[in-house]
Amino acid sequence: MQLDGKTIAILIAPRGTEDVEFVRPAKALADAGAKIVAVSLEAGAAETVNQDLDPGSRHPVDATVSDVSASGFDGLVIPGGTVGADKIRGSAEAVAFVRGFFEAGKPVAAICHGPWALVEAGVLEGRRLTSFPSLATDIRNAGGHWTDAEVVVDQGLVTSRKPDDLEAFCARMIEEFAEGPHAGQRRSA
Repeated sequence: MQLDGKTIAILIAPRGTEDVEFVRPAKALADAGAKIVAVSLEAGAAETVNQDLDPGSRHPVDATVSDVSASGFDGLVIPGGTVGADKIRGSAEAVAFVRGFFEAGKPVAAICHGPWALVEAGVLEGRRLTSFPSLATDIRNAGGHWTDAEVVVDQGLVTSRKPDDLEAFCARMIEEFAEGPHAGQRRSA
């Protein structure tokens, strides 16, 4: 599947996003022909981490959440990483940015702890999804239906549990981004 002409935002925390959950989806999207824009809370470079919180790599930030809106993108990827995901969900601007994709019916892909931003955005009522298992109660409390599966797709929302699920996550993410907006994706908080 090709994503030529599509512009995809990848939300990355200034520090603490899981390296492989940023790098692998970005590569898969670029390989499919998408333009990737790394969006963060701060300008400069973002520092990722590995699963054991060892330093990962540095990635240039292309835009900050205060300078962009969902209208400028065809889809959104929210990587995990406990520390990074917590920073994202703690930012009102980042949460509003995420909510904008749901309001516009645009596809969103979130992995591991990334769904915390969806909980904060108030967009999970009645939705099926997965995440890192420790988020199950948060998701249920937000009205979502959590399931333990490699990848779950629900009307434009793609979710996975952990780095081991990245192959399936990336494949389904590309399919949903190729399809474009989904009427069932539209949610407002």
